[in-house]
Amino acid sequence: MSQLSSETFFSALPVFVEFEGVADSGNYRALPADWALATADIVDSTGAIETGRYKAVNMAGASVISAVLNALGKNDLPFVFGGDGALVAVPPSGVEKARDALAAVQNWVGEELQLTLRAALVPVADVIAAGLEVRVARFQVNPDVSYAMFAGGGSSWAEARMKEGLFAVPPAPPGARPDLTGLSCRWNPIPSRHGDIVSIIAVPADPLNYRPFQSLISKVVALAAGEERDGHPVAAEGPQIGLSAAGLSAEAKTAPKGKRFIHRLFILAQYLLVAGLYRFGLKLGNFDPQEYRRSVSRNTDFRKFDDGLKMTIDVDPERLRQIEALLEDAAKAGICRFGLHRQDSALMTCIVPTPLSHDHMHFIDGAAGGYAMAASRLKKQMAAAPTP
Repeated sequence: MSQLSSETFFSALPVFVEFEGVADSGNYRALPADWALATADIVDSTGAIETGRYKAVNMAGASVISAVLNALGKNDLPFVFGGDGALVAVPPSGVEKARDALAAVQNWVGEELQLTLRAALVPVADVIAAGLEVRVARFQVNPDVSYAMFAGGGSSWAEARMKEGLFAVPPAPPGARPDLTGLSCRWNPIPSRHGDIVSIIAVPADPLNYRPFQSLISKVVALAAGEERDGHPVAAEGPQIGLSAAGLSAEAKTAPKGKRFIHRLFILAQYLLVAGLYRFGLKLGNFDPQEYRRSVSRNTDFRKFDDGLKMTIDVDPERLRQIEALLEDAAKAGICRFGLHRQDSALMTCIVPTPLSHDHMHFIDGAAGGYAMAASRLKKQMAAAPTP
């Protein structure tokens, strides 16, 4: 593969537009060996969530994506948001910039959010040497926004090595800050409209016998698709704008210390202006607040594939019972391992380069632990399961 085609790998991938395509191996292409995986997560996110720090944990996870994308000056890189962490694939030209961004964001998370973020930069060549692949597909949610789906076992391998302390990126010196331009959280919690907001993680029990797992994923996705908007937690008209004290504090901390008061006033002024436009049904130049809310709904990542299915969906009790029964039967049959966590609302964290553009991205997680709690239950199930 040429250097040019390597650098433009993700933007050159063919897209699929129906989520069921995540189970089709033909949609995936191998990430070039000269790329690297920038991966990070919060240490003891479960403990932080148990003390009610859901918003801070989500903000920290999204900050990894924001820092790396801003450092490389690109929005068209493959990445995945995991609730309490994230993974971004970076081309060879961006490896050192990504390293610096990971170092700075660790320092920011520690000093400003009082959480511990660990990070690693894992060469794809090392993943391949371990006998795995990082295969990437491009799921297009609208003409302006695509999300990456990961398969092949490579991203999970990279995360596991990070947790072992390998390929570690140490934090930057005290006071160092990443560029977190565009990172925001200005929406109210999104209550369930149908029963429960459910965060689900399902992974193959035996990666060497993958076909039964593919069939299972197709069935789970089809069940969820029977819900309104495929189980999307956000209504078609978009979420309700809202700015909590915790959200304002977290977003204000993305600015340098000497500029935080001004940045806080700017956030408040912008919020009050937009809230007023919403309330009175007005537009401001090219900015249509009602259309922006609808585009927020369209641009969310409420379901994804990252070496396994991850979904945060809004489902009624009977549909949830069917999904859970399907997963439990598959676990007993040695097809999958899964974790599931129910809550009554969802949270949204955003990367918005500018409200006037259409490439704003919005990350959904459960408002009471979501993916982190589902992952904790998955780990317990995996520890108790016999080795296939």
